Amino acid sequence: MAKYTPVIGMEIHVELKTKSKMFCDSKNGMGEESEPNVNICPVCTGQPGTLPVPNRQAIEFVQKAGLALGCTLRRQSKFDRKNYFYPDIPKGYQISQYDQPFCEDGKLEVGDKMIGITRIHLEEDTGKLVHPKGADHSLIDFNRAGVPLMELVTEPDIETGAEARLFCQKLQQICRYLDISDADMEKGHMRCEANISLYKEGEEKLSGTKVEVKNINSFKFVEKAIDYEIKRQTEALEKGEKIIQETRGWNDAKGETVSQRVKESAHDYRYFPEPDIPPFEFSDDYIEDLRRRLPELPNDKRKRFVEEYGLSAENIEVITGDKYLAEYFEQVISEIKEMMNCKEVVSDEAKCVKLSANYMVSELQKYLSKTGENIKGIKITPENYAELIGFVADGKINSSAAQTILEEMYRTGGDPSQIIEEKGLIQVSDESVLDGMVDEVITKNQKSVEDYKSGKQNALQFLMGQVMRESRGKANPQMVTDLLKKKLS
Repeated sequence: MAKYTPVIGMEIHVELKTKSKMFCDSKNGMGEESEPNVNICPVCTGQPGTLPVPNRQAIEFVQKAGLALGCTLRRQSKFDRKNYFYPDIPKGYQISQYDQPFCEDGKLEVGDKMIGITRIHLEEDTGKLVHPKGADHSLIDFNRAGVPLMELVTEPDIETGAEARLFCQKLQQICRYLDISDADMEKGHMRCEANISLYKEGEEKLSGTKVEVKNINSFKFVEKAIDYEIKRQTEALEKGEKIIQETRGWNDAKGETVSQRVKESAHDYRYFPEPDIPPFEFSDDYIEDLRRRLPELPNDKRKRFVEEYGLSAENIEVITGDKYLAEYFEQVISEIKEMMNCKEVVSDEAKCVKLSANYMVSELQKYLSKTGENIKGIKITPENYAELIGFVADGKINSSAAQTILEEMYRTGGDPSQIIEEKGLIQVSDESVLDGMVDEVITKNQKSVEDYKSGKQNALQFLMGQVMRESRGKANPQMVTDLLKKKLS
């Protein structure tokens, strides 16, 4: 049986969060809920006699993305007209870029593999067709028409759906670090298309017929759509069938791709230079200034967190996965260091750093997931979070109490010391008090005492649980464990 290898290239569109649209001063209402056709003007609705004026910030955003992805920035560039008629294209053509994109020849590391980036160019987004349920007509909302749209095209270096999903996730992360787009797929800020073909072992890599799967709106669906298409094409080729060059869509309800139309070629768009926008020239000084203004990028931040904080790989991945969570974490650590300098916290820094990360990744993320909020909107200040970690590190409260306090802080934004006082959660570490509790539990649970002495370690956990129950969760767990072992030896 012939062996077929997948060849996958991605085309990814990202709406840029500029204040105004690409070629006019209409509001860029990306991601906002608004009435149809309110963020519009004669330019973005294609009225006769209007002229486009390029958005400088949108161009800089695309060039920053190019620098972050190791691209070469062209010193000369231009816009082109891409001609095709569709109801949501106001002018009957789209201003895009053809042979002189702003950025070329980049790469992005995915796992232990480099995925090549052919180009990154800038264009205007289209309007949006609305299909009322049960109606025999469609409506057009031009709010989105003219929004700056960055398009990234990869080399055909991807081989699996999982690899494509990871590439898209890393690109989203970079866009968020650069603060050029929220790149939220559910809100349509980021739209992915996959070009998939198969070639037989021994043949040329690009000898297969390319099929495009368009407008995939989640990372999960990127992987599923590509895996399905690989399977569909493989089965067809093994039956001796011919693959048709076409555009397909992903139907999640059926878990399959569906044919939409025969794929156009570039010449069908009749590209030609946009006559109303002069070509661009960029100096070395301009590009170096952009490079200097780049923030610390995800890969660099991950490496620094390993060296500086010594966190687990899992914790680093979660914390640096969100630019604002990483910033929050570092603000917390800064507060903890200040508290240590003032002797408000006596534990060592490494312990506090580890506790901060653990509670952030487990407990805090749990509340954020439950409420659908992000770290920027939470009520817990870095100062209060650091104070809570200091209490845990110094043994003033136990883990159970810390979870209770953190939940209350998340809900109300309250001060941890005040919550501890109100709820009476200070940890009992007085040995004379704990000694009496341990004696009482041993007396009442002789069967478990005998079990422990006969080698059943679970019995110790039971006895410890009884002491914690007796103390209403306030007993110092380590001291209880030590006292039990001492008395039962």
